[in-house]
Amino acid sequence: MSTLFISDLHLETEKPELTSFFLNFLAQKAQGVDALYILGDFFEVWVGDDEQLPLHETIAAALNKLAASGTAVYLMNGNRDFLLGEAFAERCGATLLGERHRIDLYGRPTLLMHGDSLCTRDAEYQKFRSMSRNPQWQAMMLGRPLKDRQLMARQLRQMSMAKNQGKPETIMDVTPEEVIRVMDEGACDLLIHGHTHRPARHEVTLTRGVGQRVVLGDWHRSTVYAEANAGGIHLHALDATSLGPSKV
Repeated sequence: MSTLFISDLHLETEKPELTSFFLNFLAQKAQGVDALYILGDFFEVWVGDDEQLPLHETIAAALNKLAASGTAVYLMNGNRDFLLGEAFAERCGATLLGERHRIDLYGRPTLLMHGDSLCTRDAEYQKFRSMSRNPQWQAMMLGRPLKDRQLMARQLRQMSMAKNQGKPETIMDVTPEEVIRVMDEGACDLLIHGHTHRPARHEVTLTRGVGQRVVLGDWHRSTVYAEANAGGIHLHALDATSLGPSKV
């Protein structure tokens, strides 16, 4: 048996090819596995569980079908879909995780994160993150009319894209000291995260030995996902065209 980890799909109505890619992945790669973890930025934007677009319902139905077959499904908020909540997770038959989640991965203590909180050198973003993850701020946002939230989301998205274009690459990557801190704090020698769109495996020197950081890929015409089993954890490159027509 095995467990799969993916992140940063950035699904949106305007990109149906991404939805097809994901549905094909569920049908051809995720069937029969122990668990599927989706570690944030599942959707490009999320303004509240009350916005039930056809895309959202298609995805919820597919995940619910997977969960009903015996595969545990887990969701985590990212920097794009931080307002995704329990109501949508329930429609998916999934469990919504906190921003840091520790699991026993076939006997190995493992920390799961989206990864944006690790980029501490991006002070401007961390200030926004602190505000947007505040329960009172979220309650205020979700209390606004849906149309207002949709407009604000478009504006925030445009501002974010403009600001990120001028930021050095090093600022938008993880801070090594923060990686060590959270892994030591969680007593884990394996960290799995997304966010940076830089799939790779990194050795991490911890206070109690050497650990490993596994970074997941974002989704376009291809992606990189992780598969773990009793033999360890492996990164797999996957091209959308290799999966063929959707079977979901």
